[in-house]
Amino acid sequence: MFWPMFAVAMGFLGLAVLTVFAVRVFLEARRLGHQVTESARRINRAAEDLERAAVSAARTADTL
Repeated sequence: MFWPMFAVAMGFLGLAVLTVFAVRVFLEARRLGHQVTESARRINRAAEDLERAAVSAARTADTL
C-alpha cells in the first residue's frame, strides 16, 4: 500500500511544480508584453520626432 500512495503523492507534487512554473512563465510573458508595448510607444514617438525634424530641415533648405 505504500508504493501506490507514494506514486499518488509524487504525482501531486509534480503537478504542483508544473503549476508554479506555469505561473512564473505567465507572469514573465505578461511583463515582456508590457515592455514590448512601451518600446513600441517610444519608437513611435522617436519616429514622429524624426519626421518633424525632417520637415523642419526641408523648410530650412528651401529658404536658402
